[in-house]
Amino acid sequence: MRTVTLPLLAVLSLCGASTARAADLDYDYLRGADYDPVPAPVVDWSGVYVGGHGGYTSGGLAQRNALQSTLAQYFSYRDVESEFGVSKILSLPGTRVKSASFGAFAGYNIQFDDIVLGIEADYTHADLNSWSTNSIGRIMATAGGNSETVNLSGTSNTRIDDYGSIRARAGYAFGNLLPYVTGGLAVGRVTINDTVAVQNYGYNAATYAANQALTTGLPVAVDRHGYASFNQNFPLNRSTPVGQGVQTIPYGPTPLVANAKTKTIGGVALGFGLEYAVTPNILLRGEYQYVLFQSFNGHRAELNTIRGGAALKF
Repeated sequence: MRTVTLPLLAVLSLCGASTARAADLDYDYLRGADYDPVPAPVVDWSGVYVGGHGGYTSGGLAQRNALQSTLAQYFSYRDVESEFGVSKILSLPGTRVKSASFGAFAGYNIQFDDIVLGIEADYTHADLNSWSTNSIGRIMATAGGNSETVNLSGTSNTRIDDYGSIRARAGYAFGNLLPYVTGGLAVGRVTINDTVAVQNYGYNAATYAANQALTTGLPVAVDRHGYASFNQNFPLNRSTPVGQGVQTIPYGPTPLVANAKTKTIGGVALGFGLEYAVTPNILLRGEYQYVLFQSFNGHRAELNTIRGGAALKF
């Protein structure tokens, strides 16, 4: 009996000691840390923001009809206008200009789940300065019997220094990324200087032919329209051979100012971009913007701008 009891007590003592030691063990290393990692901040795109931008602007400027109204008024009572429409024969070629650009913007967003809607206004300064020149000459025989020469030479200078827009925005949030589209109204300030030089001279073909038939006392043609001096032997201002008398000399061109003004013009602005939230309050963006202005004094202008920007959201 004593032989059985002693080993049993020894076993029970060992089990009790093991249980006590097990109660003192720390199993936290099996359960993990006492705290969870702080989740990444969720970006709320709602709110007011202000920022600045810089980039590159390319402008397409057209002045094809910049001189027509002035020439139409100048020739309004002449047969060359009613019969041949000479006010439309001179057109100035379009030009493309490029410039660095910079400015500022401000806006307000409101977020509905992942959809972000907002309104934004921006201002852009650029240095877009365009020059366009052209000239043309025509010789025409009118129904009234005149042989008319018309020479036209025109120049146009167009300068756009700054413009702005107010636009609606719509985007879809992917966490810290916000791709968006935008569209609205644009307004710009433009300075134009358009000039044209007009030379118009001619003679009555019937009178010239009658004078040519005479053998003595050749009179000067009755119609000396536009001539400083007239040699009926050389009515089209050809070089006069030596000994043939006074050369035919037309009066010089008459300069006309078509447009010389600074004015405000309106149009539309469209674009798209991608915004990235570095933090909930610091935003970076890349954007493309297209601006088309309405026609002004025979001119048209469209602007393409690629730019980057940064903003602070409140």
